[in-house]
Amino acid sequence: MPDPADWKPATLALHAGDGSREPGAPLGNPLVPATSFYADPDGIGFSAADLKADAPHFYVRWGNPTAAVLEARLAALEGGESCLTFASGMAAVSGLFLSKLKSGDHLVLSNICYAGVAELAHDVLPGLGIAVTTVDESDAAAVANAMRPETRLGHIETPANPLLRRADIAAVAKIAHAGGAELSVDATMATPVATRPLALGADFVVHSLTKYICGHGDALGGAVIGTADAIGTLRTSAGIHFGGVLNPFAAWLMLRGLETLPARMALHESNARAVVGFLEHHPRIGRVIWPGAASHPEYEIARRQMANFSGMISFTAKNSAALATAFGARLKLVAYAVSLGKTRSLIFYIPTEDLLRTSFHLAGAEAEKYRSLAGEGLFRLSVGLEDAGDIIADLEQGLAV
Repeated sequence: MPDPADWKPATLALHAGDGSREPGAPLGNPLVPATSFYADPDGIGFSAADLKADAPHFYVRWGNPTAAVLEARLAALEGGESCLTFASGMAAVSGLFLSKLKSGDHLVLSNICYAGVAELAHDVLPGLGIAVTTVDESDAAAVANAMRPETRLGHIETPANPLLRRADIAAVAKIAHAGGAELSVDATMATPVATRPLALGADFVVHSLTKYICGHGDALGGAVIGTADAIGTLRTSAGIHFGGVLNPFAAWLMLRGLETLPARMALHESNARAVVGFLEHHPRIGRVIWPGAASHPEYEIARRQMANFSGMISFTAKNSAALATAFGARLKLVAYAVSLGKTRSLIFYIPTEDLLRTSFHLAGAEAEKYRSLAGEGLFRLSVGLEDAGDIIADLEQGLAV
C-alpha cells in the first residue's frame, strides 16, 4: 500500500486525518456535537494563552474532534501543515485579514474578487487604519508597482469572481515575498483538485467550503491553510478571540462532501466543457469565459496551474437584463439562484454598473477594462452534475425568447 505521503487527491479526500482502524471503530468520521470536553485539572489553564498545539480538546471554540478531522484532510489536500476552519468563507477571510493587518499596514488586493471581500476591503479596513490598493492581479508588473514598504499582505483570487481571471500565483508570491509581505490565495473556484497555491509559493490558501468542497448546498463554512505556526497563531486570534468557528454538524457535512470532491470536479469540468461548446455557437451569446477555453487571455496560466478547469462559466448576451428575467421564468432545470459549486446547476445575472458601484469601486481605465469584458452584465453559470445534454437543452429553450 502506498505511503500516505504519496496518496493522490482522490485518496486523501477519503482517508486523510482518519482515526482508529481497530475492530469496532466507526467506518467514517463520527459527528461529535459536544461543546465542552473533560479537562485535566493540571493540564490546561482557563485562558487561550495556555493553548498548545498538542492540547486535548477543551472547548468547541478552541477545537472539535469532527472539525479537527476536516482540518487535517484539507491541510493534506492542499499540501499544508495545518488548517483552521471557520463558520463561513467570509469569516475565514475576515479572520485572516484582521489577524495579519493592523493600523498603518497595507493590503494589496485583487481588484476583481468576491463582492463580500471587496466590500470588506473598501468599506471596513480603511476605518481601522489599514490602507488597501486594488490591482489587476493577472498583471505581475501592476502587482509589483502596488507594493509599499508597509505592505504586509497580498490577497488574490484565482479564478477571480465573476470574470474568472487567473493570476500567476508563483510570480505574485515572489513579488510579495521580495517586498516583505505574505500572500494569501482564495482558491474556492479551483479547489485543491485543480490548484495547490502553497506549492506555488503562497503562504495561505483560503476556501469558502460552502461551494465545491461541501458540494451539496447544505452547509456554510470556510478555511485557511498554511504552516503549523501561522495557523496556530490564527487559531488563537481569529478562532478563539473572534469566535467565528465552524460548528461540528457543518464540519461533518463538509467531510461528507469532501469524499466525492475529485469525482465531482471531473464531472463539473466535463459538463462545463460541453456547455461552453454550446454557448460559443449560440447567436444570442457574446463573450464566453471559462478557465479551460483557449480564447481566454490567461489560458496558458490556467493550463500551467490548474489540473481541473471547474464548472464555472461566465458569459455575456444580447439584451442581457431582459434575458435574466426570461431565465428566471423559463428555466426548468437550471436554477436562477446565487452561489456556486453545488450538485445542481445555478445561474445568476450580475449587472456591471451595480457591481462597479457597490463592490469593486473601479473607475477610469480599470472600469472601462471591466466593461469591455463584462458588457452590461455577466451571467455566472455554475454547471452542475446533471446530464450535460439536459443542461444544454434547458439553456437552449431559455434562450429562445
